[in-house]
Amino acid sequence: MVRFDKVVKKYDDHVVLRELDFEVAPGERVTLIGPSGSGKTTILRLLMTLERPDDGLIWVDGDPLWHVRAGTGYRPANEKHLRQARRSIGMVFQQFNLFPNMSVLRNVTEPPVRVLGVSRDEAEQRARSLLERVGLSEKADARPTQLSGGQQQRVAIARALAMEPKVLLLDEVTSALDPELVVGVLDVLREIADTTDITMLIVTHEMNFARDVSNRVMMFDQGQVIEQGPPEQIFTDPRHERSKEFLRAVLDAR
Repeated sequence: MVRFDKVVKKYDDHVVLRELDFEVAPGERVTLIGPSGSGKTTILRLLMTLERPDDGLIWVDGDPLWHVRAGTGYRPANEKHLRQARRSIGMVFQQFNLFPNMSVLRNVTEPPVRVLGVSRDEAEQRARSLLERVGLSEKADARPTQLSGGQQQRVAIARALAMEPKVLLLDEVTSALDPELVVGVLDVLREIADTTDITMLIVTHEMNFARDVSNRVMMFDQGQVIEQGPPEQIFTDPRHERSKEFLRAVLDAR
């Protein structure tokens, strides 16, 4: 479903991703862990077309994301191609990015209506079902400012799911929340992981959550995957010394 092929991303002289190669199978849930600055969020931003790779190819569902085929090679894609590609990818950010002037219901209905051309009736029906799923059906007419941070993040999850993405990207979705609000958001994501076949790429410091929902954990350092494997193996018996250091630091901090 997702493939990075020799992907390079630089900011001036700072190389964030170094000829990065990895694949994610359809329906697989992969958590990216590693120290700040190791390239995890950059991967998600490249997939959301918020950042452009400097070299290499990124594939989503069998098609190149940032390029189009040209003869025997590839050329950079135009904006129309990128808009089409974004339809299959949903992202939930650290900050909720809801429209404060719209009701919760409209926050969830607007993207499928405007981007996918779904009828407003169908979008509203889908939105109400999703709000019930995330435990917020009674808040459909509220404004985001009337909700707690955890409730706003659950609306953001419903909004991402309303687009029926093939790939869902989760970028530290609990890092802006007070500790007592984290559990509700993670429970919603666990339920989605258990009951759908959406491919997930997850960046998180919530290691118990990563252990619960992931099929595979990838440890990053300096723009490269230094170790990967099933959660149980990575969290209980990491092989790489850098992985051991990182996990000691993160788990001790909790």
